[in-house]
Amino acid sequence: MRESFATFTFAGTLADFVPSARGNPIRYGFRGSPAVKDAIEALGVPHVEVNAILVNGKASTFDRPLQGGDQVWVHPHDAPPECASWLHLQPSLPEAIAFLADVHLGRLARTLRLLGFDTLHDGSLTDAAVVRIARAEDRIVLTRDRQILKHGNLLRGYWVRSTDPHTQIREVVLRFDLAHRARPFSRCSACNGLLRHVAKEIVLDRIPPRTALWRDEYVECPSCLRLYWWGSHAERLRHLVESALGPRAL
Repeated sequence: MRESFATFTFAGTLADFVPSARGNPIRYGFRGSPAVKDAIEALGVPHVEVNAILVNGKASTFDRPLQGGDQVWVHPHDAPPECASWLHLQPSLPEAIAFLADVHLGRLARTLRLLGFDTLHDGSLTDAAVVRIARAEDRIVLTRDRQILKHGNLLRGYWVRSTDPHTQIREVVLRFDLAHRARPFSRCSACNGLLRHVAKEIVLDRIPPRTALWRDEYVECPSCLRLYWWGSHAERLRHLVESALGPRAL
């Protein structure tokens, strides 16, 4: 079978996956009639990062058969305003955003919980389990592993670009517009449970004596029974939240 060629241009942040495509069209050779989605992923870009496709100037779906001579433009979630009328390929975000962070993103998971976001993190999960749980519980997969984002059953996911935890949280907050959704200090950073206020006298035997002398308000995680109070570490946590969300977060 004779080889055909199509030209792909990856816009915006999608060039992060194909550095050679930054500002440059890529010539892609293929045989038969693969789906546009298959070609995009073969070039290194996961389908969950793609929000709009134009083929020869017309909006396209993932399953359009690729043909020789096609000129394909692939756009991320933050496509320019003139793209508003194009076919959007990614589902809208749910009202209550929930995440599943992979084995490499433990600190990011804890910080997202600190901001109040439901975030699962279990280093023992296989890729198949991650995808299954994400679909069943409508969670966004956050990962440093690009391959898992190419799994055909995955509905929502994001490749975290940075390796620095402080940059990672700002990156995710901006990507999913989380600042106005956050509820800082409402969730257990250790196990993800929702915190509840608890009367001091009920937990008095678990409070350090010196702390009990001056602090009257406490919250507890009903899942792991960790006890929290606003202590000497408060300024560090406040700074972390403000750094992620902005000063108006608290």
